[in-house]
Amino acid sequence: MVSDIHLDINKVNVNDTLQQQSDWLNRNGIGIYLIAGDLFNHFDQSVSFTENLQKMTPNTTVKFIAGNHDMVNDISYRELQKPVAETYLHRQYFDVSNTDWRIIGNNGWYDYSFSAAMHRPEADFLHWKRAYWIDGAIKQPLSDPERMAVELQVIEQQLLQAQREHRRVLFMTHFVPRIEYLRITSDDRFWNMANAMLGSVHTGELLAKYQVKYVLFGHMHIHPAPRMYAGTVYFNQSVGYGTARRHEWVTNDFQSEWLKRVHVINLDEKEE
Repeated sequence: MVSDIHLDINKVNVNDTLQQQSDWLNRNGIGIYLIAGDLFNHFDQSVSFTENLQKMTPNTTVKFIAGNHDMVNDISYRELQKPVAETYLHRQYFDVSNTDWRIIGNNGWYDYSFSAAMHRPEADFLHWKRAYWIDGAIKQPLSDPERMAVELQVIEQQLLQAQREHRRVLFMTHFVPRIEYLRITSDDRFWNMANAMLGSVHTGELLAKYQVKYVLFGHMHIHPAPRMYAGTVYFNQSVGYGTARRHEWVTNDFQSEWLKRVHVINLDEKEE
């Protein structure tokens, strides 16, 4: 599992990275490789990368969801909701063979609920987003809270179906599902406005309601150890930026940083 690899912003050689990652996946016998969004600033490039990686790793199932960066170019809101590529898991799932595990994907979105303590109208958050946030370039037919409400309905149906079929769930989303990861104060500081665009408290509520076992997310370029909230273990495996302007890495090159952030778990065992 990994997220936020930002291959274009980090100016990596894509062919070299494909070779390095495929070699590692093949050498370590990885059965499933999940990328929780923000591969490129172009959706087509994200699809191309995952499809090429899939060809190079025939024994590994490669799946990704779109982060906000992937949504900026080459994809419309309507197209984004469709199964436009075999490697794209948004609103889809797949069952891990010979286990009772189901991996569910949903890009997610946000509804300003992380900044509810500010008591600001939706128009203020939208104005701030258009002025300062890359998402201002993403066209959509709904408001942000409306868009999130749609996804919450989809997520609940996905989780309800898994529950009825007695499947344990690993849920992959891009946006932040728990408010505990955020820094929140009651004033108008920059990060309090930015928090509004990070995710939704309602995602975490659904994950707790349906007793999801594991959650992979990204969006925040942080490096926490896995944490458990309400019986669910959360993983943020973001690589983040290694640029001169925003150097978030603890190593000096992309491959080394990717190796530090990629996290392996075992889904082989059936629950008694």
